[in-house]
Amino acid sequence: MKTIKIIAAIFLLSLGFQACQTDDDLEFVAQPKGELVFTNTFLQQYVLTPGTDANDNIGVAFTWNPADFDTPTNVSYEIQHSLLGDFTDATVVSEATSETYLTLSIGKLKELATEAGLDNDSGSPEPDTGMLTFRVRAFVGDAISTTESFSPEQPITVYLPPATTGGGSGIEIASWGVVGSGYNNWGAFADGEFYTTSEANVIVSYVTLVDGEIKFRENNAWDSDLGDNDTDGSLEAGGANIPVTAGNYKITINLNDNTYTMEEFSWGIVGDGYNDWGAFEDAKFYYDYTTDTFKVGVRLLNGQIKFRQNNEWTTDFGDTGADGTLEPGGDNIDVTAGHYLITLDFNNNVYSIVEDDILGVVGGAYNDWGATADFSLSEIQPDILIGDIVTLIDGQIKFRYNNAWDSDFGDTGADGTLDAGGDNIDVTAGLYRVRLDLAAGTYQLNKIQ
Repeated sequence: MKTIKIIAAIFLLSLGFQACQTDDDLEFVAQPKGELVFTNTFLQQYVLTPGTDANDNIGVAFTWNPADFDTPTNVSYEIQHSLLGDFTDATVVSEATSETYLTLSIGKLKELATEAGLDNDSGSPEPDTGMLTFRVRAFVGDAISTTESFSPEQPITVYLPPATTGGGSGIEIASWGVVGSGYNNWGAFADGEFYTTSEANVIVSYVTLVDGEIKFRENNAWDSDLGDNDTDGSLEAGGANIPVTAGNYKITINLNDNTYTMEEFSWGIVGDGYNDWGAFEDAKFYYDYTTDTFKVGVRLLNGQIKFRQNNEWTTDFGDTGADGTLEPGGDNIDVTAGHYLITLDFNNNVYSIVEDDILGVVGGAYNDWGATADFSLSEIQPDILIGDIVTLIDGQIKFRYNNAWDSDFGDTGADGTLDAGGDNIDVTAGLYRVRLDLAAGTYQLNKIQ
């Protein structure tokens, strides 16, 4: 009887060992489960700036959901590109990462654009536009693993501006500028620019001023400056400060006889497609000397608009016939909701309304992080965006596209550099001129008062 009990115990013990061995030998096979998709919203186009200064800046950012292989395991990701678009020729264009976020630089996008036959460094005055196609690959183990999954293909449009950005207008930035408490707090940042005209030694500036005083000086320095001793329109070397009141002005200086004029001057958008026909200030146009046109980046609503001068109905333009031609007092222009770059060309009496991605200022210091529309910035030259004048309160801001959080920029490190998704930017209450240089990846918040 004792012998039987011992044999039974040994038998049960052996079953336990076999069960443990079976558990230890279990293999978990990783298999893709669910969809791998990009989670960011892509821009309508990505501008690839000529030259090398901006090559290290972020060109495009990709984010995606975590891949699921139906078992606990480490997953790596990479971005692939296809010239053919079907990924039979897939090439890896990023380092592998365990994060669900990767970026490609402007320089890398230029390389891929060149492989695709696009080129903005050939000296051609024409821009080039094309398509690049990407996908994200998730894999388990090393890069040669066949346990993998892929996102759907994602094409993006890249825009390569011409190698020269002068625009062919023949107009240049003059050596003179506007300085003073009415413009830049007496030189706290760059003076307001004057531009050459078709008449020798006659220069013009389009500026937004605040209450204060101004003078005109050369090369942002006090070696040579002009004021007006008798406020009679005559300029004297080292003359008295010129009192100014807040508003938009066209200032013309004739250096042939040292005279100047200042006139109220602005062009804006009015209508139920923007401000309920003047319930608040018209959307202001900014001057682009490279094309001798006026431009504004703006969010429109479904409705109609016109263009008028100085926020009043003395001079206005519409479009009778909807043919893109400007007519004094012409018909209202139908528009649909969206974000647009609008250009007025008074040399040829034409205008254009082009759907575009518009950057704006958002934050607790401006619109309670989007409770109202962002403060739109306008691209007056390739990659140069400006906005005059935004009133901020103590708080923080960021820059974002199209009044949405699909793509935003902050400043991690508070060094004046734009960082995709970067830290909020601290500001103190005051009036600011905003300037972004997307080619250099920098921004300026120039405080006036």
